Amino acid sequence: MRKFSFPPISTNKAKVLILGTMPGEMSLKLNQYYGHGGNQFWKLIFTIFKEPLSADYENRNNILLKNHIAIWDVLKACVRVGSSDNAILEEESNDFETFFKNHPNLQLIAFNGKNAEEYFKKFCTIKPAIKTITLPSTSPANTWKKFEEKLVEWKEISNYN
Repeated sequence: MRKFSFPPISTNKAKVLILGTMPGEMSLKLNQYYGHGGNQFWKLIFTIFKEPLSADYENRNNILLKNHIAIWDVLKACVRVGSSDNAILEEESNDFETFFKNHPNLQLIAFNGKNAEEYFKKFCTIKPAIKTITLPSTSPANTWKKFEEKLVEWKEISNYN
């Protein structure tokens, strides 16, 4: 079945772009980025910016925007059974050329896992003069690093707000 990602959550003031690969099944069902309860993305964001954790999606998005963070996925669409990046077929990239033109303040692209980085390198022919880092995936499938270990690396995004 062909699946489609969401539009970015961003403003033109964004300094950090966090890129995932493609929303998982629960995120697609809820129509929310990082919607799976086991995904540590939101817990990391709220911890980094010293905000009380909230399940309210609008509040979550506001925390990102307040801290000049945009989120999006590398892939616009793909065929995939389940949520695993390893099952992705017939992938189609989002339009990064337009995104970068509309977000002139970007200073950092942070990949949420190595798969996001690999797909970005595969599809993105423009090479913006923006620093990139690959962070440990927040996916519930990434169990080889504890939350505290991920937090140490993810704190890098707070240097740009």
